[in-house]
Amino acid sequence: MASPRDAALRAAVGLTFAVVMACATAQTTPAPRPQPELQQIQELLQRGAYPEAQQRAENWLQKNPGDTRARFLQGVALAAQNRIDEAIVVYRGLTDDHPELPEPHNNLATLYAARGQLDAAKVALEAALRAQPNFATAHENLGDLYARYAAESWARAADLERNRTSALTKLKAVNTLVPPAAPSAPATTR
Repeated sequence: MASPRDAALRAAVGLTFAVVMACATAQTTPAPRPQPELQQIQELLQRGAYPEAQQRAENWLQKNPGDTRARFLQGVALAAQNRIDEAIVVYRGLTDDHPELPEPHNNLATLYAARGQLDAAKVALEAALRAQPNFATAHENLGDLYARYAAESWARAADLERNRTSALTKLKAVNTLVPPAAPSAPATTR
């Protein structure tokens, strides 16, 4: 179930933020044993206890610096606290170290889209789909992103010619499917 923050991100951006990573290793290796601490961090995220989840993820990472799942959860916690710059650094690091994992690419795309960096979001979503061609969330997000591109073009057409009703009709339709992105808040600690 998505948290209220995830729903807010989706409403503001039109993209779905991945909050659970199924497997933090390449598909050719067996799944790691579940770690109670990481499960507790995920539960904290689901309850909206973002600062505590982030602190526990950081503590875990001090002892287990290579833990991919903990890094991913840390990124989720940072993004949920609107610490976007820090979350981007975490997801970029994950995508550099583990390009085969689609979820960090997807979440990076969501953060870029929230900032209006649609081209960077597109690159990240395409990377997610190269990593996992059947990743439905990334496909949906790419569709939402293309809808935003279309909306920008239709809005421009309508601005250039006020009587261009076909562009306005299309713009109205796409805005009901994928609401325009709200201005992103500055990346600061709440």
